Amino acid sequence: MSTPLFFSARTVPMARRAAALAAAVAVWAGADSARAQSSGEPAAPREDVYRAVGALLARNLPRTHLSRRPLDEAMGARAFDLFLNAMDPERAYFTQADIDALRQDAGRFDRRLVAGDLEFARRAFNRLKERARDRVAFAERFLSEPPGADSDLTYRWRRRDEPWPADEAERDELWRRKLLNDVIARKVAVRLADEDRARRSENGAGAEPNAAGEEDGVSDRHLSPEAFVLKRYRQFLQVLNDSDDEWVADRFFSAFTQAYDPHSEYLSAVRSEDFDINMKLSLVGIGAVLSTEDGMARIVRLIPGGPAERDGRLRPNDRIAAVAQGDGEPVNVMHWPLYKVVRLIRGEAGTRVTLTVWPAADLSGATERRIEIVRDEVKLEDKAARGAVREVPVGEGKARRMAVVTLPEFYADFKGMSNGNGAEARRSSRDVRNLLQTLQNENGGFDGLILDLRNNGGGSLPDAIELAGLFIRAGPIVQVRDTRSTQVATDPDPRMAYGGPMIVLVNRLSASASEIVAAALQDYRRALIIGDSKTHGKGTVQTLLPLDRSDPALGQLKVTTAAFYRIAGGSTQRRGVEPDIVIPSFLDVTDVGEEFLPHALEWSAVDRTFYSVFADQFPDVAALRAASEERRRNDPRFETWNRTREQLAERMKSAELPLNLEARVRLARAERELDRLQEELDATAEREREKDDGKDLVLQEALRVLADIVAWREARSATAAPPPAAEPEEPAPAAPVEASPAEAAP
Repeated sequence: MSTPLFFSARTVPMARRAAALAAAVAVWAGADSARAQSSGEPAAPREDVYRAVGALLARNLPRTHLSRRPLDEAMGARAFDLFLNAMDPERAYFTQADIDALRQDAGRFDRRLVAGDLEFARRAFNRLKERARDRVAFAERFLSEPPGADSDLTYRWRRRDEPWPADEAERDELWRRKLLNDVIARKVAVRLADEDRARRSENGAGAEPNAAGEEDGVSDRHLSPEAFVLKRYRQFLQVLNDSDDEWVADRFFSAFTQAYDPHSEYLSAVRSEDFDINMKLSLVGIGAVLSTEDGMARIVRLIPGGPAERDGRLRPNDRIAAVAQGDGEPVNVMHWPLYKVVRLIRGEAGTRVTLTVWPAADLSGATERRIEIVRDEVKLEDKAARGAVREVPVGEGKARRMAVVTLPEFYADFKGMSNGNGAEARRSSRDVRNLLQTLQNENGGFDGLILDLRNNGGGSLPDAIELAGLFIRAGPIVQVRDTRSTQVATDPDPRMAYGGPMIVLVNRLSASASEIVAAALQDYRRALIIGDSKTHGKGTVQTLLPLDRSDPALGQLKVTTAAFYRIAGGSTQRRGVEPDIVIPSFLDVTDVGEEFLPHALEWSAVDRTFYSVFADQFPDVAALRAASEERRRNDPRFETWNRTREQLAERMKSAELPLNLEARVRLARAERELDRLQEELDATAEREREKDDGKDLVLQEALRVLADIVAWREARSATAAPPPAAEPEEPAPAAPVEASPAEAAP
């Protein structure tokens, strides 16, 4: 799983500890890894190391994990299923007879962890290699003659929830369809590339060969479709044969940590080294958060300011099928361990890496793209807060001036702060305050504010608290509960940077610290929230603990130790923050969100804390929502937007693919057009938004909603006392009303 932003359970007042952890931005596909690469894979650890790791994990997981669940037979059974799913995610190699035999052989799986006993794990892995050899031999026989192209059969492409084949005959039938699907996908990819090349030739636009000498992004053109497919399966078998005990141990120990929740991980000494690289403030690579899904590396989100985000072609939910270095041949990385995919993508600044990508809308890989990216480091300016004033026409030649402040990440210069330069150290909350002051002082100021937190995956917890505090006078921001108590983090600064009309934009990639800010401003009724049906829903806190401080060879445990709660009492876990006005993006029809992760912790609640709600910040939400919906119904751009989303939703729901060549060509053309429309309309294309705000339909509609709020407040001010004003005036006192704890209900 991807490594999320996380904070120590007791870090609300501990900036330095939060700093070190917040610098670890997910599974960053990049960093200066010369030492790790030059040293090669380490020798397999000794058996005494495995025994020590198992015993320490068995002792520490129940004691340190937030749930305090004991490591018992039930947790062992959950870990057993996770272990087998990690080895055979498509449920295509093992049969049910294999599973039954392995289950009997495993016995009490939890006791194997206590003993640090990897013998069963090795036997299971050896059986997987036997089954893989058998399937490659089957593929060689089946593909010895080109299969027909006019089949009426279908292939169930997503098998992670399917049962294992009942017997050999059922597995053979599955593989006949699986191989036919692979061959057809290759034929479709070649045909579409040929059509593109012919179209370019007709238009007089030739194609320049890329780094690998390809003119159309199709590798291995000299191979027949059957030979191409067979090459991939032979490569996978080679990966299995080359895997050592580290591969087996990683899956064995991680199965137990992720039985507790998806964000808890065991980091071996090798993976700890990778993690230490990820924590550096200067990161080199492509800048992408990766996770594993159905045996492929999947893009979770792009790091603000990173090369992939600046390039603009990679998008969330795209899957990586192969990786090439410079002018080298692509290496098939399907079914690779995630840390090995990350190492292959990683490299020095200025070097090229080429990713073979399956777009999110493409279920079969027939429309794969080759994306070449030059590795680079993130520059602070590229991920820093930025702002501008936009004019919104309101009729009769008039316009409202609206400030839009975009914050890609909650960042802080922790090194500068720890060196005693806190007053000058760069921080996101300080940058936003300065931006607001600048925008208020230039060109007559502005009438309303949009804080754009879309795609913001989190970051510095202290900065999230201080940022929310810019828009209130004083009060609580978030509650943090660990196994011992619940703490309330409050606004540390009584100054109010802005007190006028305000909207916060979010989507399903807004997570962690972003959810804290959006939830607090919503609970205070200080800002209107607009965006996807919900935010990501990551409401947990992780802490990195060495298994044994005296022996780094034992690795580390990243374990969930605390949870975030809104000041109204409800957790942000799973449910995230539900906007007041929903304008769903393409992310809303994909499996993006905490609720889709296996064994994610459930939603819960604590007692609400006392806070005073802001009065008269915006009119009745139902009226604003109705006006927005009416505008969108009459806007042809939103008609295209909604139609494209519905088409993508249908594709994502589809469980079967036709095994007929012409039917697949038609499907691939539709997927390609869907991918093109999504690229044009997708609000996550941040660099395109900066070039032309008109392409960002969600932002455009949010500006219109904000104009409605400003008009309502101006009309109300003519007959009533003014609402709280921005500094330096003192705001009108908010009514001392305790918030209704809607989310605190069981």
